[in-house]
Amino acid sequence: MLKRLLFFVALGWLLPQLVSAQDNRITGRVVDSKTKEPIPFASIGLKIEESGALTNEYGFFQMAQPEKSAQDSLIVQALGYFRKAVGVKKGDKLEDLIIEVEKRNIVLETVKIEAGKVKAKDLGASSNTPGEGMIQGMPGSQYAFFVKNEKNKKLGAIRSVSFYIGEHGFPKEPFRVRIYKADGDYNAPNSDLLTENVVVSAPGGGAWFTIDMTPYNIIAPDEGFFVAMEWIVSGDKFYTTNFMDNYTPYGQIMRPTFEFKESRTWTYTMGKGWSLITMSNGSGLRYNAMIKAEVDIYK
Repeated sequence: MLKRLLFFVALGWLLPQLVSAQDNRITGRVVDSKTKEPIPFASIGLKIEESGALTNEYGFFQMAQPEKSAQDSLIVQALGYFRKAVGVKKGDKLEDLIIEVEKRNIVLETVKIEAGKVKAKDLGASSNTPGEGMIQGMPGSQYAFFVKNEKNKKLGAIRSVSFYIGEHGFPKEPFRVRIYKADGDYNAPNSDLLTENVVVSAPGGGAWFTIDMTPYNIIAPDEGFFVAMEWIVSGDKFYTTNFMDNYTPYGQIMRPTFEFKESRTWTYTMGKGWSLITMSNGSGLRYNAMIKAEVDIYK
C-alpha cells in the first residue's frame, strides 16, 4: 500500500514536469508554400539563442524555446528556397507550427565543351591513407573542404565528389552532399552550387566513397569550391537539445588528412555559422577533411 501511495505521489510530481517540458519546446513542420509538401533537412535556428534544429525527412522539427531573450527570430533555411524569419516570444505556445517557405527559381549555368579540349582531373585530397583522428557531426552540422584550383586552370563541370568514410560509427547512415562557392566572409562557404537534395549512403567504411555529380550540371568556379558532408537525421531522431545524451554515436565518421600546409576545412554549426579549423600536427601540416572532387579541366 505504501509503495502504491509513493508511486502516485511521484507521478503527481512528474506530470507537471512533463507538461512543463512539452511547453518549453518549439515544434512544427516546414513545407513548400505552393505545394504544401514537407521539406526535409531544413535548418531551423534561433538567432539570439544561437541554437538550432534540423527537420527530418518528413519536414518535422523540435527544439527548445528561447531562454536568453524575451523575443527571438526563428530563421528557416532550406536548400533551393528563400530564407525566412519568424518572430517568436518566450513563453508563447509554439507547438505544431506550419512554416511555409517559397521556392527559388535557380537558373543553372551552362558551358560549351569542345571535343578534345577537356580532361578530368582529381583535385583535393589524394592520399589513400587517412590521418589520425575522426570527424563526426550532429544533425545539421557540416564539414566543408575547399577544393582548390592549384594550377589556375580553366575549370569545367564537377564530375564527382568523394569522401573518405571511417570504419567506425555507422558508415551506412545517410548524409547530404553540399557544394558551395567560397563567397562568404573570409572566403567561407556560402552560396549553394548544388541546389538539389543529394542524400547518399556509403556501402561501408574504411574507404573512399564517390558520388556521381554529372546529373546536376555544376560548373566549378575557377578559383575552386567547397565540398561538404552534412549530417542529417532519419525517422524520429531529430533531436538537438541534449542530443548526445539521447543518441550517441550518430552516423558515419569521416577521416582527416594532413596533406596540406594550409587550413582548407570549415565547420558549420546551426545557430552559429561557419568557422575555420586551424589545427595542425607536429610537422606543421594542417588538419583537413579527407575530401576530393573530379573536375573537367580545359587544356
